Amino acid sequence: MSQVDEALALIANNAVEFIGAEGLRKKLESGAKLRVKAGFDPTRPDLHLGHWVLLRKLRQFQELGHEVIFIVGDFTAQIGDPSGRNATRPVPSEEEIREGAKSYAEQAFRVLDPQATRVVYNSEWLAPMGFAQVIRLAGKYTLARLMEREDFRTRWANHVPIALHELLYPLVQGYDSVHLKADIELGGSDQLFNLLVGRELMKEFGLSPQAVLTTPILEGLSAREEGGVLVGDKMSKSLGNHVAFNDSPSEQWGKIMSIADPVMWRYFTLLSRRPASEIAEWKAAAQSGSANPRDLKMALAEEIVTFFHGAEAAQAAREAWNAQFSRKEVPAEMPECHVQSEGETLWVPKALVLAGLVPSSTEARRRIEQGSVEVDGERLSDPKATFERGRRYVVRAGKRAWATILVD
Repeated sequence: MSQVDEALALIANNAVEFIGAEGLRKKLESGAKLRVKAGFDPTRPDLHLGHWVLLRKLRQFQELGHEVIFIVGDFTAQIGDPSGRNATRPVPSEEEIREGAKSYAEQAFRVLDPQATRVVYNSEWLAPMGFAQVIRLAGKYTLARLMEREDFRTRWANHVPIALHELLYPLVQGYDSVHLKADIELGGSDQLFNLLVGRELMKEFGLSPQAVLTTPILEGLSAREEGGVLVGDKMSKSLGNHVAFNDSPSEQWGKIMSIADPVMWRYFTLLSRRPASEIAEWKAAAQSGSANPRDLKMALAEEIVTFFHGAEAAQAAREAWNAQFSRKEVPAEMPECHVQSEGETLWVPKALVLAGLVPSSTEARRRIEQGSVEVDGERLSDPKATFERGRRYVVRAGKRAWATILVD
């Protein structure tokens, strides 16, 4: 296999879509240094493991000798990406965008090589555009093509309003590729439409169209398996089902240990640097009963915490978790209960009732006040406490009343 073939195989590994590979091959064969583009709208301050999937792919390009252009979408964040939305996205404040932009640029270098990364802000070229330029840009694409987009089509069919500025978002993101003359753009699989618009706009502007590569969407902490298929929301800061780069070692460890066993293999595949053959062997061992899934999940937690905080911090997190759980004889198996929240939070006594751990909220409050309720190894003392939607909790409401509660 030639060096170019090896590079393309590495690039395509774990990709959902890889469009324009032949054009990219020609550039690689010519010895060109690729301009690899990826954009991140700073709607909230923290990057999380869902972003890590994409950032790791960007790091692979850097290890192959190419330049990564990390776009902080401080301008596009003011529009709001409609991808996957069933309603118009709320626009964050300017202060939120500024804080998020600063945080994103700093955190990206926990994965990317700073020497091979160019950080740019798309407000640099989008903010100065005049209305006439915007009109000319809009003339490069048709409404019919935009309405082919599934989320727009669904909202239109259901009579859900679509604001005009939302229709402009794919064009604005695509113009980033025109301005930067990108050779390839990366994004999550939900970004495919936007990435392809960039490819088409480059043709309209007489440029060689960028290749497009999409990465898988990582499921959040509350994902589960149903009928052999993983179901659940994607990892998201707004849903509170995420593991942030800036979480403490103990937070990262505890969150990884909270995921359902079947979800662990998805995390191994997308996040671990272990060989695929080794992961397959571990999965077979767990399914045959010759390996304890908890031990394997601890190996995953150790790898992730070590990456972000170092081996010493990972060891301390392991010991703290063991002190909370293993030494308190948490059952190896316990009921897994899904409870519905009416908003972003759910009152803990109500959650205990819905999970079948107590007969009534009055009894739940009594046990909390007596100190006999523990959540994730910590004694709960506040009867007004709430659980967050999208999170998974290990709960003990008595000597033998254990359950894993997932708040949907």
